[in-house]
Amino acid sequence: MDFEGRVYQSLNEADPIVASLESNGGAADHDTSSPAIIPVILSGGAGSRLWPYSTEDTPKQFLSFTGSKSLFQLTLERVADRQRFASPIVVGNIRHAALCERELASEGKAARLILEPCARNTAAAIAMAAVVARESHGDDALLLVMPSDHLIEDLSAFHEAIGAGEVAARQGRLVTFGIRPTDPDTGFGYIQVGADLSAVGPVKEVVRFVEKPQLEAAEKMVSDGNHLWNGGIFLFRAGRFLEELMHHAPAIGAAAERAIRMGEHRGDRIIPDLTALEDCPSESVDYAVMEHSSCLAVVPMSPGWSDLGSWDALAALLESRSHGPITAVDCNDCYIRSDGVQVAALGVRDLIIVASGQRLLILPRGRSQEVKKLLTAMQSMAA
Repeated sequence: MDFEGRVYQSLNEADPIVASLESNGGAADHDTSSPAIIPVILSGGAGSRLWPYSTEDTPKQFLSFTGSKSLFQLTLERVADRQRFASPIVVGNIRHAALCERELASEGKAARLILEPCARNTAAAIAMAAVVARESHGDDALLLVMPSDHLIEDLSAFHEAIGAGEVAARQGRLVTFGIRPTDPDTGFGYIQVGADLSAVGPVKEVVRFVEKPQLEAAEKMVSDGNHLWNGGIFLFRAGRFLEELMHHAPAIGAAAERAIRMGEHRGDRIIPDLTALEDCPSESVDYAVMEHSSCLAVVPMSPGWSDLGSWDALAALLESRSHGPITAVDCNDCYIRSDGVQVAALGVRDLIIVASGQRLLILPRGRSQEVKKLLTAMQSMAA
């Protein structure tokens, strides 16, 4: 039976995962005797939908949009408690090595860097981090996988959700964290949740993953209360993830392990082998593993999360509708931003106007998810 048609079998008290969850009241108070959680920070994204601020040379995770600190620095802050979290593993593009090290130094943090000579999506990135963690800490190393370019405003809620999923993850579940939706957003994938995995806890079964829906479908999913946004945050044991990867996507698992084994190791820097990585299929972790695994769990959370995936998302988040040297007269429902050049707007409405250096972006609000179309068109004209 394929994943779309599968509803996971209800678990009973004989299941050691459920028994452990129930004995802990459904959530895990942090046990200081347990090995620290190893954060895995994914920093290979290009952030192209926030062009012209975010570029290939300086993608959005290294930029500040909501304060003085970059999104990367804020991600490091989330896992700064060394009683609970070990030093992170950062997986990023080799061209951004200096940026990663600058951000780490600014926060006074140490990390192992896996610097990809070519990008092969999140399944390979997570697999390489799992291989590195397993080599240092064994199969039971617990990994918290997070994108480096998301915003989380309520750290207490975030840490509480991690605690809720920790027992399930240590017992062998691949735990994902679903965001309670605030509106029927069509820019996100969704997770349909099932029954509780314990009598009282917030850990739930995963029924299925849903691709980015059309508006009508998104409205139904939000109204039924059984769907969460897929935030791309995971918690699992390194060995368990690699077992599932080898079962469902063995070519990715084998290539990732080979890329680390044959790669160049320079202290805390690891440069995976280019040939091995080029041979690795490029798939997201959702497609490669999560949509096929039968050992999933999901923890719903509301931590003030945003993926800042578009200018519309950023405009909705910020109270101020203009940033930089802006003069706007008789303008309604516009978001205008400049990092230097003077921008003057008169009598316009429902626009996004963003100026950075010699680049200017103008588009209607509600269409910023389509910025990649512009980049593709510009690349075609330049070719």
